[in-house]
Amino acid sequence: MRVHLQALGCRLNEAELETWARDFRRAGIEPTRDPAEADILVVNTCAVTAESVRKSRNLVRRAHRANPTAKLVMSGCYAALSSEQAAADLGVDLVVGNHEKDRLVEIARRELDLPVMPRIAAEPDEVALFARGRQRAFVKVQDGCRYRCTYCVVTLARGEERSRPIDEVVSEIGALEAEGVQEVVLAGVHLGGYGSDRGQSLYDLVAAVLERTDMPRIRLGSLEPWDLPEGFWDLFADPRLMPHLHLPMQSGADSVLRRMSRRCRSGEFLALVEAGRARVPDLQVTTDIIVGFPGESDEEWAQTLDFVEQARFAHVHIFAFSPREGTKAATLPDPVPRAVQRERSQQLHALAARLRGEILRDQVGRECEVLIEGRDRETGAWSGYTPNYLRVLVESGEPLENRRCQVRLVGVSDDGRLCGELIVPDVSGGPFGDTPR
Repeated sequence: MRVHLQALGCRLNEAELETWARDFRRAGIEPTRDPAEADILVVNTCAVTAESVRKSRNLVRRAHRANPTAKLVMSGCYAALSSEQAAADLGVDLVVGNHEKDRLVEIARRELDLPVMPRIAAEPDEVALFARGRQRAFVKVQDGCRYRCTYCVVTLARGEERSRPIDEVVSEIGALEAEGVQEVVLAGVHLGGYGSDRGQSLYDLVAAVLERTDMPRIRLGSLEPWDLPEGFWDLFADPRLMPHLHLPMQSGADSVLRRMSRRCRSGEFLALVEAGRARVPDLQVTTDIIVGFPGESDEEWAQTLDFVEQARFAHVHIFAFSPREGTKAATLPDPVPRAVQRERSQQLHALAARLRGEILRDQVGRECEVLIEGRDRETGAWSGYTPNYLRVLVESGEPLENRRCQVRLVGVSDDGRLCGELIVPDVSGGPFGDTPR
């Protein structure tokens, strides 16, 4: 049997997809990229915005159209919030709630009566991951969130905080390393809250991963800016912890942040970023900004633009506010008209593009390691990421996929990507080769 897996939304959804791929394969069900040849279709949905809900529904519909005879399984935040509606409207055979995600394969086997033959336990699992064309693996370390930001529906869908044991995370990363994976991303709904239910902290987890594995590159998923644990910057003394942080701020106006029930103010954030850049060479920071939160005035919007300018983000994920049923923000007065949201979004896109261009040009002339992920579809060049998560195009006739290459950054492409040239043709790593530190 074969299974086709798709995800929409956050890195946590990606991490769950990769876990399911390995679990399905252990049950004798092979992952496939082609939905038309699958016996089972699994879609991991998102509900963070109204647009995410629309895309989730469309993704399920497309999967069903691509293979109407396959069993259709849906999970994720949209499934958790609208399970009955989804099953009725979209022809879903099985909905697996977020609280049961870790048992999705077991539940699917039981509820769909799947005829499977488990593989030999000692057989390596690399095919599941690499069949999906991934050189970076997402590892779920935590789920749920204790906070209740007024706009956020994810806390309703994901529930209370639950952290995986450190030994379990370390074991999974060790297995990925043995498969030839070059980079892992530690992901969670509230990653900074890791260990709150275990008397531990994110510092403890990252320190254990650095000490007990030889994974060449380790990244952190989205972190709330008020949640960095004590001693956090010390962890970056190990160069395997990549110097990039995604710190979602959502607004640069303190009055808007209060209405959002966010626990960080603009001045605190800027001081935090300044401290990080002083401790971690070439640290790059990205963020999320919500445009048009209820009551957002012209003055508050100007404060957000000024904040983004001061923070000098390498990238800004921009979201137009959309009310989500069940959240406090959905009941707030003074909605911002769509036309104003569009205008402000355009302003922020232009500012973010200018800042990113300045950051990219500042990288030219530097040398760094780039993890090559594959060929760029548009140019045919090899494409990968610097340690601080900037995309680089590299020309070479040598096979470079899933290898870590020393690269000199020589320019910026017209579409805003770094251009590099190999310094040394000898490269490190590979799908099943050595992965030295």
